[in-house]
Amino acid sequence: MDLRQQVNYSDLCQTNKTDETLMMTFILVMDGIILASGLVGQILVIVILTGRRRRDSQPQHRTDILLLALSAADLLLLFCLPFHTSAIGLGYWPFGNILCKVISFLGVACSVASVFTLAALAVTRYLTVVHPNWAYRSRKHHRLKLSVALLWLPALALASPQFAIRRVSVSSAVSCFAFLSTASQFVYSLALFLFGFAIPLGIIVMMYTKIYCFLRHARKLGNAPQLERYQRQVTHTSALLVVVFTLLWLPSYSLMFSLIGGTVSVSPAYRTIAIIARLLASLAAVVNPILYGFMSQRFRHELLQLGRAHWTWCKTHLIGCSNMVQPFELDTPSERGQN
Repeated sequence: MDLRQQVNYSDLCQTNKTDETLMMTFILVMDGIILASGLVGQILVIVILTGRRRRDSQPQHRTDILLLALSAADLLLLFCLPFHTSAIGLGYWPFGNILCKVISFLGVACSVASVFTLAALAVTRYLTVVHPNWAYRSRKHHRLKLSVALLWLPALALASPQFAIRRVSVSSAVSCFAFLSTASQFVYSLALFLFGFAIPLGIIVMMYTKIYCFLRHARKLGNAPQLERYQRQVTHTSALLVVVFTLLWLPSYSLMFSLIGGTVSVSPAYRTIAIIARLLASLAAVVNPILYGFMSQRFRHELLQLGRAHWTWCKTHLIGCSNMVQPFELDTPSERGQN
């Protein structure tokens, strides 16, 4: 949960006893699933990409570097999740003022950096498809690291006000709350909406539209008839990316502006919407490795190779060892009688 939800943790849980129990169970189960699946997915991405880097003698591709940066940002987002889950479950923020600021800062910085990386991936794929010569010439390791660092600079700048505006409130219940005037909150929220959602979404849509138009034009010219299948794949993939990106992030921003405008009140219906919006934003850390890693044919092949290698290791070291121990552990009935 970040600044897109400016409500006390106790407000998310103030329903009748039955509804509160069901809601808490739902939140704990969903957060546990998101945390476990997200960690597994991100670790698999990191293991496969770092293994690819050790195997290949050529410089690492820009897409691989960006996928590693995306996994790092999403892992930090997952690190923040247990704090919010605990606060919602307890109904108050138990971790003190310093962690209130730090977790809020990390949540905003990592979510914005993750979105920037998604936009950078779209630009990279456009350059790889439409301008492959330029993309190949720019594959220098120091330039790749610089590109990743530049993505984090505006994200850190957008998140830095969290240290000033976040503090623990003890008015009704201890909560990690953002204290801003209505005008300041609107300006800050607008900046986050533009740089953390609208502009990256526009870049993603524009880049994949350009890729689609380029492939379509090349196919019509007859330069590469085999591009038809690739064009169809790019169309379906890009449409899925845009839809998932919008569904995951738009509810949080819509709720944020509704709260600023005073069009919604803190009610059971609002609390349900706030929890769903928070879960959808958290799901980004689970969906990203699936969309940007597992949808790659090469990545799936390497994942299968990794699974086979671990299965072979398990058969050799675990199953083999159990077979060696088995004769010493099992006695026949006649042997037990003799003993």
